[in-house]
Amino acid sequence: MQTIGQQLGELFLQAVPTVLIILLFYFILRAIFFKPLLDVMAERDARTVGAQRASEAAQAAAAEKVKQYQEALKQARGQVYAEQEAARKKLLEERAAQIKDARSRAGGEVSAAKTRVAAELAAARREVESTVEQLSAEIARRILQTPPGPGTPVREAR
Repeated sequence: MQTIGQQLGELFLQAVPTVLIILLFYFILRAIFFKPLLDVMAERDARTVGAQRASEAAQAAAAEKVKQYQEALKQARGQVYAEQEAARKKLLEERAAQIKDARSRAGGEVSAAKTRVAAELAAARREVESTVEQLSAEIARRILQTPPGPGTPVREAR
C-alpha cells in the first residue's frame, strides 16, 4: 500500500506543473481573452436594451404624433364642414332673397298689367258704348232701306 501511496504522491507531484500551467493559462486567458469578450458582450447587451428602450420610446412618440395628427385632421374636417355649412346657408339666404325680389317684381308687373288691362277694358267699353248708337242706327237704316230679295225669307219682328 505504500507503493500505491508513493506512486500517487509522485503522480501528484508530476501533475503540479501541469496544474500550475493550466492555472496560469486560465488567468492569462481570463485577463486577455474572456474579460474583454465578456465586456463586449455586456456592452452589446446594454446597447441592445438601450436600443429597445429607444425604439419603444420612438414608437410611443410616433403613436402620440399619429394621435395628434388624427385630432388635427378631425378638427380640420370639422372646420371645413362648418365653412361649407356657412357657405350653404349664405347661398340659401341669397337664393331666398333673389326669389323674394323676383316675386315682388313679378307681383308689381302683374298688378301693372292688371291696371293696364283694366284701363284698356274701360277704354274699349267707352269706345263700344260711344259707337253703339251709331252702329245700331246704321244697322236699322240698312235693314229698313233694303227690300227683301226674291227667295229670301222675311223675318218677323218679335
